[in-house]
Amino acid sequence: MAEDKKRVLITGGAGFLGSHLCDRFLKEGYHVVAMDNLITGSLQNIEHLFGRPDFEFHQADVSKFVFVPGKLDYILHFASPASPIDYLKIPIQTLKVGSLGTHNLLGLARVKGARMLIASTSEVYGDPEIHPQVEEYFGNVNPVGPRGCYDEAKRFQEAITMAYHNHHGLETRIIRIFNTYGPRMRLDDGRVLPAFLSQALRGENLTVFGDGSQTRSFCYVDDLVEGIYRLLLSDYHLPVNIGNPSEITIKEFGEEIARLTGVEFKPTYQALPENDPMKRRPDITKAKEILGWEPKVDRAEGLRRTLEYFKEHVK
Repeated sequence: MAEDKKRVLITGGAGFLGSHLCDRFLKEGYHVVAMDNLITGSLQNIEHLFGRPDFEFHQADVSKFVFVPGKLDYILHFASPASPIDYLKIPIQTLKVGSLGTHNLLGLARVKGARMLIASTSEVYGDPEIHPQVEEYFGNVNPVGPRGCYDEAKRFQEAITMAYHNHHGLETRIIRIFNTYGPRMRLDDGRVLPAFLSQALRGENLTVFGDGSQTRSFCYVDDLVEGIYRLLLSDYHLPVNIGNPSEITIKEFGEEIARLTGVEFKPTYQALPENDPMKRRPDITKAKEILGWEPKVDRAEGLRRTLEYFKEHVK
């Protein structure tokens, strides 16, 4: 390993976002240490990196213990189930990786003198009563509802990260990620985009929860990664929303996917899950002002790229 290379630890490195971050930091000339327990991540996402001298992978559960020999300049904590299907199946692991895992990594950052960026989420806003969502909004979250395990894990993660920043002077960054999509999403991950694309490619009806009037705002993964990279290297320690403010209803989105895949839009309506947010749209004023960031890839182009990936992987 070249001694002059900066080293970055990426937890959740075999996941959808984590693997794209590995690619980006390698491209920027870093030595990348990826860590994942592979509960929801997949080695297929990073197998193209094996054999590189500037990349290493450790299979480990950060909730239990984290050990990384040598220097570390940066830690990006992206280990966590991120889709409702996953965190409803493994709620305790979800809570542990957001709490114990974050605590372990903050301790590691302190020992190594590393700057740490945590992946928080728009879910900290819950089912929001203000629209679009600004970083100063405290949210409307049900801690004992089915989604509480994810929402509260992320809210606690932000709180302990700020405590380490304020109490220990640790350099920390907090990103609040809104709906993101792109290649390497799991086809069965339960989120609306992979569900719609998989169903359309299999010729099935698209499953719409509720009446389809709820909204989401979809950001292409390359745009998100750019925002993360800029935030990490910025001087700003308070939370920053990164997402695409272009908002669409789920029903309109289903029609868009149907057109893209050349199928007829035939929705199957199901009951809305408990505490499912009715609106999602980031206010990205801070990202624009502080990071000079805004999304560049429009939904039509992003969906085209994502469809190519799904065509190869849908059986």
